[in-house]
Amino acid sequence: MPERGATIAHRLRGVAIACLLVATNCSQLPPTSSVVIPPVSAGAARIWIYRNDGPNEVQATPYLRLNDRVAGVSEPDGAFYRDVAPGHYVITVDSYTESYVNQFASVDLAAGQEAYVQVLSMRRDKVGGEPGGNRDIFYTRQIPADIARDAIARSPFYGGG
Repeated sequence: MPERGATIAHRLRGVAIACLLVATNCSQLPPTSSVVIPPVSAGAARIWIYRNDGPNEVQATPYLRLNDRVAGVSEPDGAFYRDVAPGHYVITVDSYTESYVNQFASVDLAAGQEAYVQVLSMRRDKVGGEPGGNRDIFYTRQIPADIARDAIARSPFYGGG
């Protein structure tokens, strides 16, 4: 009988650990407004990336790229920033198609400047007449600072660097 009790205790412990892991995974990140964001480093610029969430927004999490280099993952209703060297940046998001005119934003940044870029999405049926399911299409748009800061402040913060 002691062996059976040990087995039950072991299973209950496993269930408790699983519940704890699920609860931890479901916890929400803090809004950006509650996080202390350091100033832009001397000689650097900063690009903020954010996405709103809504009933028509795609829930996929594509890579976001700065000049074709992965800089992060675009999370629905999330925000993050990257400190970069001053220069020209094309901000793209992996998308089913990348052939639309002005699909992606580009910015020129000097030291100390910040740019705010929103990721937008839509789902299209049978893109290009292809049979099959839906396709996720993403866009990036540079947004004025006063509008973007308010949206970013309410968004969960996914980090910076």
